Amino acid sequence: MMFASLTLHALPGTPLPFGAHHSKEGVNFSVFSRHAIGMTLLLFATARATEAEHAIVMDPLRNKTGDIWHVALMGLPSGVLYAWQVSGPYAPEQGHRFNPHAIVLDPYAKALVGTDCWDYHACCKHSLPQELKGASTDSRYKAKGLVVADTFDWQDDSPPRHSWSETIIYETHVRGLTIHPSSRVQHPGTFLGVVDKIPYFQALGITTIELLPIQEFYENELVRINPVSGEPLKNYWGYSTIAFFAPKESYSTRSDYGVALSEFKTMVKALHRAGIEVILDIVFNHTSEGNHLGPTLNFRGLDNQIYYMLEEDNVHYKNYSGTGNTLNCNHPVVRDYILDCLRHWVIDMHVDGFRFDLASILGRDEQGNLLNNPPLLERIAEDPVLRDVKLIAEAWDAGGAYQVGHFHGVRWSEWNGHFRDDVRRFWRGDPGMNGALVSRFCGSSDIYQTNNKSPIHSINFVTCHDGFTMADLVSYERKHNLANGENNADGGNDNYSSNGGIEGTTDDPIIEQQRLKRIKNMMATLLLARGVPMMLGGDEMRRSQQGNNNAYCQDNPVSWYDWSLLEQNQALFEFVRKLIALRKRFPVLSEQRFYSDSSIQWFGQHYQELPNWQGREGILGCVINADLANQVRLILLFNASERAISFCLPNSLHEHGWRLLICTSETNDINAKSSEQNTLGVHSNTYVLAENALTVLVDPGKLQDFCAI
Repeated sequence: MMFASLTLHALPGTPLPFGAHHSKEGVNFSVFSRHAIGMTLLLFATARATEAEHAIVMDPLRNKTGDIWHVALMGLPSGVLYAWQVSGPYAPEQGHRFNPHAIVLDPYAKALVGTDCWDYHACCKHSLPQELKGASTDSRYKAKGLVVADTFDWQDDSPPRHSWSETIIYETHVRGLTIHPSSRVQHPGTFLGVVDKIPYFQALGITTIELLPIQEFYENELVRINPVSGEPLKNYWGYSTIAFFAPKESYSTRSDYGVALSEFKTMVKALHRAGIEVILDIVFNHTSEGNHLGPTLNFRGLDNQIYYMLEEDNVHYKNYSGTGNTLNCNHPVVRDYILDCLRHWVIDMHVDGFRFDLASILGRDEQGNLLNNPPLLERIAEDPVLRDVKLIAEAWDAGGAYQVGHFHGVRWSEWNGHFRDDVRRFWRGDPGMNGALVSRFCGSSDIYQTNNKSPIHSINFVTCHDGFTMADLVSYERKHNLANGENNADGGNDNYSSNGGIEGTTDDPIIEQQRLKRIKNMMATLLLARGVPMMLGGDEMRRSQQGNNNAYCQDNPVSWYDWSLLEQNQALFEFVRKLIALRKRFPVLSEQRFYSDSSIQWFGQHYQELPNWQGREGILGCVINADLANQVRLILLFNASERAISFCLPNSLHEHGWRLLICTSETNDINAKSSEQNTLGVHSNTYVLAENALTVLVDPGKLQDFCAI
């Protein structure tokens, strides 16, 4: 944007809406700062400009309403690049860290430009007192906000609005999904690359994708080197947000300023047309500004005392996030900011839901105490704009809070860490896990029922971005994180994994067969259990991270999807696809209520005998719809022992007996719809299940098309 031909006419402007609001008359700029004594709006000609083309100094009598600074520039078009400079007291002992030399981003900026030429070191020095005297604006810091005009044509876009009982979540990473050359997409590593993979999502059968953070963050903020490769480490996952309203510029083609906005919307619109919802992983618990020595980017330079939880000395930050600072989420100003942000992503960007990282922080007061009735969580749940969106809480934080089953209100579903751990332990063969497996399979009533919740409040998962992939879960007994540059001290140690006898990759066919079977066992348990299943993207093709269970800084083939694995593991993909189809074919598996005694019957080796709930061997069976008339009956058999088990089954209502739908010990149960395994019945009432295997049988007495899965 060149200003040579522009004559700027400044009016006082209005305090609302926040941010840069474009209209046919011009642009209104508005920013909050309670403790600032001066505010200057900077306008730049290009993303790499080192000097502002215009600096509009605010008059506190003319350009301030309450705590809000504002100005309207008449005739100013969209496409303008802008930032702020803020003056005020530098008094860390009072919680203030103003620096008139720092270039500060607008927290409401809907797009950033110049993010490829940031210099965080230059931003960090603005936090240090010795740099204040005589300092000048550092020209190396070039990221700026963009004034945008909303001209995107959504056409007839509407959200799919899958019910929770219909929802099957696929957690993935925008860049990692398609950046590998094997992805064969036109724009690798971008929002448009996700669009190219829609036919794949449809073939798999998932209903919802959950994207790791796509709000603007700085991938080069780390200063460590990979000790294995010698390459710089990067913030790959993105849990270090800078601009909560702005989609990440590097996830676009960068063909023009602000194109990330239109390309993100194009992705959402295309996914919606395919019947797929979009959930964003969003990080309101902390920001990229880090601890007291971190960079001054926006919140710290605008009003540090308001936006952050401070220790009693006011100099240091409370650190319930484990990353250096904690947002002061239940301060009224910050609450409003978070709600404004969520509404923006729903109204302007058409997303369908949010997964809140370390969500327990959102329930802490300004002193860090957990609240019984957190106002922010209640406002999010009851907000009229957000009433139809999915809300998912990671119901813990780094400060010791663990609220799974007790997170505030019935609007929130929760990542169920108990499901992950108990399913892993059962199929690893840990003794005494029968009762826990039954609870998790039935929707975790022991966790949720006493709080007036239902199975849909449980987001079931066995793997996620944080931890081993499914392939690594059966291949490594310990983490291998040396490449992260933290001396293997990062990442969890309680992985409940096993390697089958060899650590890492192997050509041993017996161990490989065992590993594949364990993957299928855990996948089947996940996708057939009541609750909302979430699978980690790539598990269906055995994506590995080489034993790294904390690959947050690995922007390389360790984290990327190698799509050649799909051809190598086509049988596993078909198995997962079939499980998803089976879940959809039999709604009893995903009902929004807990099983009753009349709808499920658990047994041991004989259907008339109760299981050994605390037995050393994981041997279980169940009949679903056991006593319900006019309902299709299913049998699931679980054998986590090291020996084959002969199960005695109830009588079938069909002349050909029970029919086999799934058996994880078979290698040919995933091929043609009319395979031999699907057409032959269990003629006797005895079924021998191989060691470490799971099977699903159906009584086709009232089912005509059981093969159509």
